[in-house]
Amino acid sequence: MKKLLTLLAAGMTSLVVADEGMWQPHQLPIIAGKLKEAGLELDPKDLQDLTGFPMGAIVSLGGCTASFVSDKGLVVTNHHCAYGSIQYNSKEGNNLLEKGFLAKSFDKELPAAPGSRVYVTENITNVTDKMKSVVNDKMGGEERFKALDKMTKTLVAECESNKDYRCSVVNFHGGLEYYLFKQLTIRDVRLVHAPASSIGKYGGDIDNWQWPRHTGDYAFYRAYVGKDGKPADFNKDNVPFEPKHHLKVNAKGVADKDYIMVLGYPGRTNRYRTATEVQNEFTVNYPLTKALMGELIQVIKDNSAEGSDDRIKYESSLAGLANYEKNRGSMIESYHKGTTQQRKDAREKAMRGWVKKSKSNNKKYGKAISQLDKLIDKAQKDAKRDTILNFMGFTRMMSTANRLHRLAIEKQKADIDRERGYQERDMKRFEQGMRAMDRRYAPKVDKALLQHMLTRYAELPKEQRRKDLDKFFGIGKKLDAKKLSKRLDAMYAKSKLGDENTRLDWMNKSVEDFNKSDDPFIKLAIATYDARMKAEKESKQLSGDINAVRPKYMEAMIAFYNSKNKPVYADANSTLRVTYGNVKGYSPKDGLYAVPFTRLEGITQKDTGEKPFDSPKKQLELIEGKQYGNYYMKDIDSVPVNFLGTLDITGGNSGSPTLNGKAELVGLVFDGVYESIIGDWDYEPALNRSIHVDARYMLWVMENIDGADNLIKEMDVIR
Repeated sequence: MKKLLTLLAAGMTSLVVADEGMWQPHQLPIIAGKLKEAGLELDPKDLQDLTGFPMGAIVSLGGCTASFVSDKGLVVTNHHCAYGSIQYNSKEGNNLLEKGFLAKSFDKELPAAPGSRVYVTENITNVTDKMKSVVNDKMGGEERFKALDKMTKTLVAECESNKDYRCSVVNFHGGLEYYLFKQLTIRDVRLVHAPASSIGKYGGDIDNWQWPRHTGDYAFYRAYVGKDGKPADFNKDNVPFEPKHHLKVNAKGVADKDYIMVLGYPGRTNRYRTATEVQNEFTVNYPLTKALMGELIQVIKDNSAEGSDDRIKYESSLAGLANYEKNRGSMIESYHKGTTQQRKDAREKAMRGWVKKSKSNNKKYGKAISQLDKLIDKAQKDAKRDTILNFMGFTRMMSTANRLHRLAIEKQKADIDRERGYQERDMKRFEQGMRAMDRRYAPKVDKALLQHMLTRYAELPKEQRRKDLDKFFGIGKKLDAKKLSKRLDAMYAKSKLGDENTRLDWMNKSVEDFNKSDDPFIKLAIATYDARMKAEKESKQLSGDINAVRPKYMEAMIAFYNSKNKPVYADANSTLRVTYGNVKGYSPKDGLYAVPFTRLEGITQKDTGEKPFDSPKKQLELIEGKQYGNYYMKDIDSVPVNFLGTLDITGGNSGSPTLNGKAELVGLVFDGVYESIIGDWDYEPALNRSIHVDARYMLWVMENIDGADNLIKEMDVIR
């Protein structure tokens, strides 16, 4: 273990690019000099203390990041991170997405979407030795997977002896290291404030991943607990959570070249994948997922009128699909225009050459690298079919029936032996998911989505299709679209799973009850169960096989990087990280330079009066009158709206607080520029730029447009 940590540390002592990397808190002393040189005024050791300032103020929302900004549990994040809760509380005639929302007092705050959580990381423990103690080189893939899974569940169960906490075991470097994360879990989360989408989503999908940007991408939640100060389910008598630490908001903001950092929970990067994996992703998998996302968007729009209750139910889904569709398309374009594959090929060739050159290295790593190549080829064989089947799960009725049936089966087992997601620790969220479906499901739309995905599935060669699905839906050599439509009409008309109470009742039914049911979607779940379990078993086998060799590959890669004095940091995996850099513009192409700040006046230049460039009339009038108030920035002769930074971020960082050298909040990160989209796979320092909403713009809108004076007063605002 010590040898491994030494190996990792060696690769971090000489960084080629100061701003590259998403660093784990325990790594920061190694890069302390670089942090101070870049402009950090705090002691870097302060960023290691998870319960101290400022780390104690940083929270996860389970997909986005947020931070406490008052001693009364006020939480700030991105508008698009709170979008699901805004949508959940919206209805035809009271569309909060359109008009925005502000609670002027605590009792007016609205419950967030069911399942919403605020996670506060309090402890991170290295459990590599414990995880590796249960596996050996003689194990088969499935046996290895089960052994690691059981140890994970055991460690999590011990950690969660206090039910106020949620714990998880996460692997780093493909299984080279394992860490146990312990998070206080606040279950009563309420929506406090969100600007109208004409501010919070200004520019919409057109401006997504683009610069210049003028989006007020912010919103506020509040965390509540029981009167005893402990996490509790929603109750009107609950009280605001009082965090030990919260961030101050700096209304003076930042200037060009100033130090900034982001503390957050970046989702996933793949910078150490093999050259073959990169090629597969960009030439096969991404084109397919992009196409499917675009098709689902069109199906939803074709089957729900804009502004209707059905459309409102799918607005959050549409926003997510549109974001990822554009992300995939832009990454594919960047891949084909750029040199990512060439550089991955060159790195792979150099690393493998370095391994083969040394007899000891070849003995240590050669076999594992060769085995990984074969497993990657195996994983790609049925990738298209598996992707289409996964997208079929986007339909609510089919996925709901599958989950309820699986729950009944898993409940027959001891809790430790149940599949993750079906243990007792998961039941509250399972129930909330069943409740939340009411505001995210419309039969007409769901049926259209399922018909489209079945049509897509039927286009696969017969040898790739599943007999269970073909038989249930009567799919032969050719799909009869009219016959399928009638079949689905009958299924949706007969099924009762669209009713909340019915779904909740099925959570307590036995396997025998399911077998007796005449609900068509439950019958579908039963008919496809064996095939799905076979596929799951094969997936676990493959995962276990890869886990046996990926760590060796990564160990070789780290050693190779060390020999070249290149940076070594773990790929992002939704765990707490620190990334740092400076406010800085960039040159996206020859002859052009993008300045680091946008101004209020840019909003009026873009405004058309039509979505997504439909700024509120009051805002346009204030800008026309140069009503800058306390948020004027002399350098740009206006109020700054968004700014650019050199920070290394990815999805999951959304909502992360952007901090200055004193760890004061100066903005929120919410996006990256078009040229940095491929950053999940490749880092290019000249083009990698993060996009942040400036705290001065947030305060200007809150004060002048939405009248959120109560929140400004509640926060510690440094003037």
